[in-house]
Amino acid sequence: MTQLCPELTEHRPHAESTAPDPVEEDLRSVERELSSFLAARERDAARYGEEYARLWQAVAESSRGGKRLRPRLVLSAFHGLAGAAEPAAAEPAAAERAAAVQTALAFELLHSAFLLHDDVIDGDTVRRGRPNVAGEFSADALFRGAGFPRARLWGESAAILAGDLLLHAAAQRVARLGVEEATRSRLLDLIDRSVFVTAAGELADVGLATGMSAGALPDVLAMTAHKTAEYSVSGPLAAGALLAGADDGVVELLGHYGRLVGVAFQLGDDLLGVYGDATVTGKTVVGDLQQGKETTLIAFARGTAQWPELEPLFGRADLGPDDTAELAAGLERCGARDFAERLLADQVAAAVAVLDTPLLPSALAATLTGVAHGCVGRTA
Repeated sequence: MTQLCPELTEHRPHAESTAPDPVEEDLRSVERELSSFLAARERDAARYGEEYARLWQAVAESSRGGKRLRPRLVLSAFHGLAGAAEPAAAEPAAAERAAAVQTALAFELLHSAFLLHDDVIDGDTVRRGRPNVAGEFSADALFRGAGFPRARLWGESAAILAGDLLLHAAAQRVARLGVEEATRSRLLDLIDRSVFVTAAGELADVGLATGMSAGALPDVLAMTAHKTAEYSVSGPLAAGALLAGADDGVVELLGHYGRLVGVAFQLGDDLLGVYGDATVTGKTVVGDLQQGKETTLIAFARGTAQWPELEPLFGRADLGPDDTAELAAGLERCGARDFAERLLADQVAAAVAVLDTPLLPSALAATLTGVAHGCVGRTA
């Protein structure tokens, strides 16, 4: 799963403003709720054995250091629209903010679950520069004398189970919200759609990588939209809008914006996967090319005259730094990098154009414009 652009974490009130930023305040609440949830799970797990408690310790460790981008989108939409939907209210009531915090947490749990599953699918044992759940359990098994096949099974099983548990926890958070039944039902539908569409994108991604699906550019772009946009941008923004009492037109508009920006995020991630700085991104530039990931870069390159000389390097398990550099340079020579960068810029321009409407408060439109522009030339 892609990591979103840093501008989401850099939006702050102007220095001269002394009023507390409600989005930042509620993000701190999300952090506290997440820590409390994970600590409670670890305590309860101890009743079922040391290994189960250790699984939750590993999940807690893997959750540290995230940018909390999806919670920020939920809260930005909620606070950005709450005043517009209820102009008579100076600020949302405490109960409404609490519901927004729990919904924001649900999307963070969803994200954590998808990362755990995605790492298993990709065979990755490192995330954010340190062992992920699968990597930690596998390494421990190897240390205890297990052979590689059994160690891998142990690690992947732990990660799959952890992801399943977090998916359930995300839905449970929304199901218990103290909001009107109609709103809660629509929020549950958003969670369900996020899982459903992301799974479609994940399966398509694997199908492309294994040759089970066609690798044409439209197929790759559709996979990109499904795998990232729905749960990372569209869903969180729509959820915040629903909690703020926004009408269907605003919810649909934010969903459309989210799909455009979600694709831009993934295009940026594809570029970082080949041309990024591993010391900044925490992701090796060998991984995508070694695993044979069918990104937009590769889909474009396949249609060029240079592809026959690049193809022997692509997807090689023994791809080393020199071959990686050669393949990256070849993708640039054939125009794939330029194409992906131009496509990313087009997605951003289209997303910004969607925001040019009186339906959105100007402050929220400005924030989301910054989010979209932040996808261009990002470094992590």
